[in-house]
Amino acid sequence: MMEKKGAILILSGPSGCGKSTLLKTVYDKIGDYHFSISTTTREPRVGEKNGVDYYFASRKEFEEDIENGEFLEWAEVHGNYYGTSLKPIKAAVSQGKLVIFDIDVQGHNIVRKKLDDIVTSVFITTPSLKDLEKRLKNRDTDSKEVIEKRLINAKTEIKSFRNYDYFIINDDLKKASKELVCIARIARIKAKLFDKEESIKNWIE
Repeated sequence: MMEKKGAILILSGPSGCGKSTLLKTVYDKIGDYHFSISTTTREPRVGEKNGVDYYFASRKEFEEDIENGEFLEWAEVHGNYYGTSLKPIKAAVSQGKLVIFDIDVQGHNIVRKKLDDIVTSVFITTPSLKDLEKRLKNRDTDSKEVIEKRLINAKTEIKSFRNYDYFIINDDLKKASKELVCIARIARIKAKLFDKEESIKNWIE
């Protein structure tokens, strides 16, 4: 019997499309998963927990991992490093977990280049730009200027949906949740297909 294979599921979409809400509705239906979070050298803020909000590392540890190629991407911002470490991703995949990324279009391209064989991606959005604008205004968390910037970014991001494996219009939460659960299951199946030699070996034995 073949063991459960780890895989990577990337979710992208404009701010306000409901990715976080959608994810919360499917976590208990997609099996063992690991949500990818960033690593940083800045000090934890009040209430932040290591391994939950960020992975907190020393500057020396971070720079050693840069030298060893242990980051998908990294940057130095205001004197602190931020990046996506490969270590927890590799560990989760080796344990048969579904690694979930909630990242932008640029992040999607980076992960694709380095881990494409086990990646499945889905672009999530609202039915229209007007619907997105309405959601951003209704949640009442951003200024008018920030909302306008998010809408401009969304117009650019939507053009990249063709580079994704799947496309979900998050209009009906129940329907969108079912679609995402199906995609998560497909992601695991897809990951098995790329390990052809092991699949043949297991079948023969």
